[in-house]
Amino acid sequence: MKLSYIYFLQTNSFSWKELLMGSEDWSFLMEAAFRTLIMFSLVLVGLTVLGKRGVKQLSVFELVVIIGLGSAAGDPMFYKDVGLLPALVVFIIVISLYVLVTYFVGKSKKFENLVEGTPDLLIEEGTFAIENFEKEALGQDEFFAELRLRGVSHLGQVQTAIIETNGGVSIFFYPDDKVKYGLPIMPDSLNDQTKKIKVTGIYACTFCGYAEKIEMANQHTCKNCKKNLWVKASNSKRVT
Repeated sequence: MKLSYIYFLQTNSFSWKELLMGSEDWSFLMEAAFRTLIMFSLVLVGLTVLGKRGVKQLSVFELVVIIGLGSAAGDPMFYKDVGLLPALVVFIIVISLYVLVTYFVGKSKKFENLVEGTPDLLIEEGTFAIENFEKEALGQDEFFAELRLRGVSHLGQVQTAIIETNGGVSIFFYPDDKVKYGLPIMPDSLNDQTKKIKVTGIYACTFCGYAEKIEMANQHTCKNCKKNLWVKASNSKRVT
């Protein structure tokens, strides 16, 4: 029993060196610092080549380039068996491809659309552009939060909303005197959606945002999307 306990201690002994350094020697700390200095400098040079646009407004293609540079820089910083020259080759290839693709993007609109995508209309005259909205990886709650951050309380305040190629949303508003009735987008505003219209008034479709005056009815179908869930529409002015 005593021999078994000693064997257990020997095979399961705690080592600060393994915890802090893994399988490397203490001397690797200086090498890791040197590797980090080199790879940091390469990343800095790479981002300088990409320019301000490549850093501030990332398209899908540019995001891939940034991830590629980061991956190439990370491993050589702290893995001793990863050499610096292969990482340098990766940097040269990634940056060269970026420069090449950027050149063709400037020469061909079709190629630009293929690589970077195109802006999509999300709202038109206070109503969802359903086909474009559904193909974007953008949840309704997330989109409503984006609108609320711009001071929007219902879709009737928005003339046009566009999702740009970098994922940002551009919003163009109606002037106060032209605000329409629209779907309210405040938290819990869709909790009272109903099929039965008990009181004549202006209602907004909860699916597409289309607003219209509806007489009392057990059920009413939206002219725009053919759905039948409604909430009371709002025409309040935007608070700025």
